Amino acid sequence: MTLQEYMYFILALIVCALFSAYASHKVTSTFRAFNGTPCQSRMTGYDAATRLLRVNGVHDISVGRVRGSLTDHYHPTKKIVNLSDSTYGSPSVGAVAVAAHEIGHVMQKKKGYLPYKIRTALVPVVNIGSRLAMPLVLVGMLLDLFVYAAGESTLGFTLAMVGVALYGSAFVFQLVTLPVEFNASKRAKRMLREEGILTDEEIYGADKVLDAAALTYVAGMATSLLYFLRFLLWVLAIFGRRRR
Repeated sequence: MTLQEYMYFILALIVCALFSAYASHKVTSTFRAFNGTPCQSRMTGYDAATRLLRVNGVHDISVGRVRGSLTDHYHPTKKIVNLSDSTYGSPSVGAVAVAAHEIGHVMQKKKGYLPYKIRTALVPVVNIGSRLAMPLVLVGMLLDLFVYAAGESTLGFTLAMVGVALYGSAFVFQLVTLPVEFNASKRAKRMLREEGILTDEEIYGADKVLDAAALTYVAGMATSLLYFLRFLLWVLAIFGRRRR
């Protein structure tokens, strides 16, 4: 990587960092604003989650509580929706919106939503890729050094590209996460409206909270893409120099 290319990378990294910081601030400030807005139904995040599970015929998923703010998540293998302290007992527009979003993920699994199934299948690939990507590239470099000296061979380069592909699985995961999260929010808003948990006016606040949360996933995808491209170009540059 030349000095100019490195400067471009640093500039892009700064842009991604600023965007990530903005997205984080946006979701926190928006949730804080609408977590202070009580919903007319007076249902808490826990109430909304349990009701939506029940009316959708889901009886094998429990609703638990975890520490923190906006640490809400659905754990499919443990069959539990964990709501954060800021969501669990709060009877606010923001809280029920976040709780319903997690139930949206439950419904994705129940209905066999394809992007959700793809993202779930990618989890072990990403875990393996994070551990094996760099070792494969290094082994590929060594093979290229010794095998190429004895005769033309692409074995080392091929192995390094496998490492690059594994490294890139993190970006693919982030990319697939976008439709999964947007769809979960869409399902959440529909369920909240249909069950009368939020009024049409209050759905506006839910929109704001969930749209702000979506920005964090966009920021994560952009950052992941940047690091993948840098890793790819670094590997290509190394093998290009060896071939000269």
